[in-house]
Amino acid sequence: MEIAAFGGGILLGLIHFWGLWWTTRQSMTVSNPMALILGSYLLRLLTMLLGIYWIMDGRWQRLVACFAGILIARLIVLRSARF
Repeated sequence: MEIAAFGGGILLGLIHFWGLWWTTRQSMTVSNPMALILGSYLLRLLTMLLGIYWIMDGRWQRLVACFAGILIARLIVLRSARF
C-alpha cells in the first residue's frame, strides 16, 4: 500500500508545484495579482493537507512514502519548467 501512497504523493506534488508555477506566471498578467496569489495558496494548501491526511490514513509509513512522492514531483516540475 505504500506504493499507492508514493503515487498519491507524486500526484499531490505535481498538482501543488504546477499550480505554483502557473500562479507565478499568471500573476504578472492579471489586474489583481494579490488575489490570485492568495487564492492559489489557499487552494494548494487545502488540497495538500487534505490529500496527505487521506493518503496517510493514520499510518506513518504511508506519510513517509507520500512525502517521498512529493519530493520526486518537485524535482519533475523543476526540471520540466527549466528554472
